[in-house]
Amino acid sequence: MMATTHVLAGVLVGLAAVAVAPVEAAPVVIAAALGGLTPDFDLLGAHRRTLHFPAYGTGAAALATGLAWAVPTTATVALAAFLVAFALHAVSDAFGGGLSLRPWEPSSDRGVYEHLRGRWHRPRRVVRYDGAPEDAFLGLALALPAYALLGPTGRLAVLGLLVVSVVYTVGRRTLVDGGESLMRWLPPGIARRLPESLVGDLR
Repeated sequence: MMATTHVLAGVLVGLAAVAVAPVEAAPVVIAAALGGLTPDFDLLGAHRRTLHFPAYGTGAAALATGLAWAVPTTATVALAAFLVAFALHAVSDAFGGGLSLRPWEPSSDRGVYEHLRGRWHRPRRVVRYDGAPEDAFLGLALALPAYALLGPTGRLAVLGLLVVSVVYTVGRRTLVDGGESLMRWLPPGIARRLPESLVGDLR
């Protein structure tokens, strides 16, 4: 799924958290949004492996949620919201497409890595690939309640995320062709400095 979809899911996690534990809302919602985004920072490492923890992340989220329930402060609720959104990202990626340059072609059996068992979960392709039309519709479905519940600044952020989602969805498939063309034109010295996880399949 798109990073924007994960962030919007995180926003809803944060809003749900402050509905249950009425603490200061802004830090909790921001923490949850960051939790939804953080796993995708492993694009610079081994994507869907370095920072994706379906089992361990769920366990950490459960512990943090218990702490927030017992001691409901802004800090504990924000930590719980961050970890719930962080774990939700990893778990939901197993329902997406395979980890390949063209995930709309079912050529990969790697969905998300499970460190607990030391193996890859297979992609279930409920959302066929990041940037698929159903991914954009899922983002819209998450954005509508978030937009209704947030203030003016939050609403602008939600609209911005939706714009990014739509632009990415429209151009998703052409990005691969453009990346391959760019790699052919880049000087070898510059290409060698780029993260292998980003350019390896384009070579």
